Amino acid sequence: MTTSERSAMRSSTALWVAPLCWVAVLLDGFDLVVLGAVIPSLRDDADWSLSTGTITFISTFGLVGMTIGALVIGTLTDVIGRRRALLYAVAAFSLLTLLCAVAPNPFFFGLFRFLAGVGLGGALPTALALVNEFSKKQGGGSASTLLMTGYHVGAVATAALAIVLIEPFGWRSMFVAGALPAIVLIPLMLRYLPESPSYLLAQGKRSEAEAIAKQYGLELEPAPAADAPVASAANPVRALFSRPFLRNSIAIWVTSFMGLLLVYGLNTWLPTIMREAGYNLGASLTFLLILNAGAVVGLLIAGGVANRIGPRPAAIIWFAGAAVFLALLSVKVSFGIYVLVFLAGCFVFSAQVLVYAFTSANHPPQIRATALGWSAGVGRVGAICGPILGGVMLGAGYAVPWGFYAFALVGLLGAIAVATTRTVR
Repeated sequence: MTTSERSAMRSSTALWVAPLCWVAVLLDGFDLVVLGAVIPSLRDDADWSLSTGTITFISTFGLVGMTIGALVIGTLTDVIGRRRALLYAVAAFSLLTLLCAVAPNPFFFGLFRFLAGVGLGGALPTALALVNEFSKKQGGGSASTLLMTGYHVGAVATAALAIVLIEPFGWRSMFVAGALPAIVLIPLMLRYLPESPSYLLAQGKRSEAEAIAKQYGLELEPAPAADAPVASAANPVRALFSRPFLRNSIAIWVTSFMGLLLVYGLNTWLPTIMREAGYNLGASLTFLLILNAGAVVGLLIAGGVANRIGPRPAAIIWFAGAAVFLALLSVKVSFGIYVLVFLAGCFVFSAQVLVYAFTSANHPPQIRATALGWSAGVGRVGAICGPILGGVMLGAGYAVPWGFYAFALVGLLGAIAVATTRTVR
């Protein structure tokens, strides 16, 4: 086989890793929007008659499941392997989402949402770890940000799908649609998704690691220097609390808390807050499309910037930019409001992804997925607090202008937190 033929074979096989992980992350975007899309139908369901409090509990319960999944499955990924963990996570989420479609009552619906959240919560950190390892620039910003476009594409697609499905087929059809990708995705993952060479090295399977690295055109990471921080896959959680990593661990967790508080808080309440401010934005769905369109553009730009200056300074800039544009939304303008919303989306949603890029770049492969899992897991606590913050501001009558300033302050705190990190690797 010639050199060009070997290069072509590596390129064709390596092309599968990012798309498969991208579709897995797309399911996270589906889950972000689907409950909000079906809430009006759930409230009108004569058999269930759900109150606002019950719906809020179900929504929160699902996010708690995601938190548990990110912490547990993200950690197990460094023990049982990236490939197996991602397969289990996607299969569990898809099966339990399908069960949501046939739930006989609100109790089982909430239970299935919780268990689906556990499965889905582990998919994101595992996919991030795999994509960063198989990208040409390991630890760079573009791998993480390109992967996370799937999150917002999934959110936009689900919002559009709700328009097509719910009225003629009912709210249950949305959960059937959310489970269907697994029919294609899981067989493709079984056939084409490789195991992480870094994981195989940590397990002492060097020959397998070298074979996969050769097939995908990767360079195995060199053995750590004598004075380098030591991380053991046998107890990856303990490593996050060890002296070389503890400072970054705390700062990353605080930043992720702030980042996902913004993501979920804004997706839930910003349209309502802006209507309170007197803007005529039309349908909330249109607003969410603009916000998430800005997120996709912001991710593409942020990845390139992170590759040039590093994910840490890029994250500082993006959180600070999010704070600025969220504060500017408090200024009443007669034109350009959609531009401001678009720019807010560009900065707000990309900031958290840059935290993932920094986390991946600054942890050795033996604990990388665990570090990403804990970052996403603690961030999910912020995801729970985001809608609560917006709801409290609205309920107290302080949403305008203080709601904008509250979210801007969260962005500023995120910038300060990530600025306290240091480059380990």
